[in-house]
Amino acid sequence: MQNKTPRQQDLRKGRFSQNNQIYHITTNTLKRLPIFLSFDMARIMVSVLKQSDALNHTQTLAFVVMPDHIHWLFQLNLNQTLATLIQSVKSVSAHTLGQTIWQAGYYDHAIRKDEDIRGIARYLIANPVRAGLVKKVGDYPHWDAVWI
Repeated sequence: MQNKTPRQQDLRKGRFSQNNQIYHITTNTLKRLPIFLSFDMARIMVSVLKQSDALNHTQTLAFVVMPDHIHWLFQLNLNQTLATLIQSVKSVSAHTLGQTIWQAGYYDHAIRKDEDIRGIARYLIANPVRAGLVKKVGDYPHWDAVWI
């Protein structure tokens, strides 16, 4: 009997990265360990995302660092692929934190022109409330959005 579940590389076929495209990515920590419950580790992850902007690789629109994953909404800049960018961010953060922290792969969604970017950002930064970590978005320290 043949396995009907697509493998990860099969899911990526036909996809391509486009400069100036806005993406929403989600990536999980290894074994979904909640390493970002540590305030210091979460702040390091925030600084890695901001460093990507400082290097002009991305223009971050919104992000939230959850205990066991991150959501990041950004515009891809320069001549690099999405895969290269995500690999770089994962590598820099793992090196800075001094440990292997990421599961292989990530979920990505290229935002279409007709999608509500602010609505996506609101949904993304409300994750800590939906997860029961805080009662109000403003009580969670590891998020940001350009509209706030």
